[in-house]
Amino acid sequence: MFDSLANALGNAYRAIAGQKVLTEQNVEDGIRSVRQALLEADVNYQVAKQFIVDVKQRALGQEVIKAVNPGQQFIKVFHDALTELLGGERTGLPVADAPPLVLMMCGLQGSGKTTTCGKLALWLRKNKKKNPLLVAADLQRPAAVDQLQSLGKQLGIAVYAEPVTARPPEVCRRGIEHATKHGHDVVILDTAGRLHIDEVLMAELAEVHARCKPHGVLLVCDAMLGQDAVNSAKEFHTRLPLHGLILTKVDGDARGGAALSIVKVTGRPILFAGVGEKPDDLEEFDPPRMAGRILGMGDVVGLVEKAQEVIDEKEAAKAAQKLQKGQFSFEDFLQQLNMIRKLGPLKKVLGMLPGVGQMLKDVDFDDAHFKRIEAVILSMTPRERRKPDLIDLPRRRRIAAGSGNALDAVNALIKQFKAMQDMMKKLGKGGLGGPGGLGGMGGGGLGNLESLLGGQRPGGAGPRGFPGQGFPGLPGRRR
Repeated sequence: MFDSLANALGNAYRAIAGQKVLTEQNVEDGIRSVRQALLEADVNYQVAKQFIVDVKQRALGQEVIKAVNPGQQFIKVFHDALTELLGGERTGLPVADAPPLVLMMCGLQGSGKTTTCGKLALWLRKNKKKNPLLVAADLQRPAAVDQLQSLGKQLGIAVYAEPVTARPPEVCRRGIEHATKHGHDVVILDTAGRLHIDEVLMAELAEVHARCKPHGVLLVCDAMLGQDAVNSAKEFHTRLPLHGLILTKVDGDARGGAALSIVKVTGRPILFAGVGEKPDDLEEFDPPRMAGRILGMGDVVGLVEKAQEVIDEKEAAKAAQKLQKGQFSFEDFLQQLNMIRKLGPLKKVLGMLPGVGQMLKDVDFDDAHFKRIEAVILSMTPRERRKPDLIDLPRRRRIAAGSGNALDAVNALIKQFKAMQDMMKKLGKGGLGGPGGLGGMGGGGLGNLESLLGGQRPGGAGPRGFPGQGFPGLPGRRR
C-alpha cells in the first residue's frame, strides 16, 4: 500500500547519502520527491504540509553523529516523524471495571465491519484468552445476520441473534444480558452500516450507545477509500465518542493516504489493521513498526510474533542444527515450506525482513508454486529425499511422471535446491555477507532463493521449468 512513498523515501535517501553534513539545501532536495509522494498517496494536504515542515526542522536541528552517515540519520528523522504522525505509541482496547467488556462496532457499509467483528473476536480469544460473544445488530443489510452466524460457526465463537423484525438497540441490550448470564467476558456489537452517513443511521447508533453504554466505540474504516475514510471518521467522531479506529484492507493497493492522515485529522488512534482476508489476518497497529515497514526497514518483531504462532520450536531447532552441519535435505525443505505457507503469502513474509522487501518489490511470487514443488518432492522415495545425489536420470524421469511434470521441472528443482544447500551452509557459518549471500543477487544468494520459491520479475524471466517459462501446461505468471 505504501510502495510509492517507500520509493520516494529511497530517492530521498540516495540524494543525501554521501553528503558530509545535513544542510537546508540537501534536505530540501531529499524531501522534494517525498512531498510529491505524500500528495499522490492522497494524504490530507495540511497533514502533508505539516509533516514536511516537521521533518525539515528535525533534520536541520540534528548534529550528525560521526559513526552514522547523513543519509542514515535522515531516515531516522523520517522514522521518528512518521511514528508520531501515526499516533506515537500503541494504544490498546478499553478496560471494563467488571465483565463483560462491551465494544460497539460501527462504520460505513462495505468497510468490512462484520468480518472485522469476527476477526476481533478471534484475536481476543487467541491473544487475550477471552470468551467473546458476537451480537448481530445489523438488521438493515440483507443476510448480515446470516453472515455473522456463519462466521461465528466457522471460528467457534458464540453469536447472539434475533429476528430482523426486532429493533437494534433492544437486540444489543438483550445480547449483553445474554453474555452476562452465559459467562462471556467480551461483547462485540455489530451495528448497521450505510452506503453513506445519514441521520437515520446516526440516530440509531446514538440510541444503541445510550441504551448499552459500551466501554468503547470502534470505527471500522476502509483504507482503500483514502480521504473519504478520513472524512467519514471525522463525521462519526462528532456524533459518537470514538475510542479508536480499525483500518481494513491495509494489504491492498490503495495509496495509503488514510493511514497517514486519519490519526492526525481525527485525533483518535488506530488500534488494529486488517492485513488480509483470513480470519486471523488482524494485527495490533503499532506506529513505530508500521513506520519501519513504510521505510523498508521491515518488521522483524511482527514476523517473529507470527512465526511463534505456527512454528514448532523443537522442529525449528533441529532444522537449525542441520543447516549448520550442511545436512539440509528435501524432507527438511518440504517441512520448512509448509511452515512458511502457514505464515501467509510469501512476498508478504519476505517483505517483513529489513531490506528484502525493496529488493523483491518487482518480483511476483506464485504461491501455487509450493504445491508443484510439493508434488515433485512427494514423488521421490524417502531415501531420495534424504540423499538428492542419488537421483540420476532414470529416477528423475520417474519422479517427473509421478508428479505430472516435465523432466525439465525436476532438473530445475534439484539444481536450485543444491544451490540453496550451499547458501544454507554459508548461513550456518555466518558467511552470507559477500556477493553470493543475501547481500547480493548472484551465486547462492537471494537470486537462487527467489528462483527456488517461484519468484518472477517483470517480463516473465524465471528458471527453466518454473514460473517464467512455467511447468508444461502451467504457464508462468506475468505482471
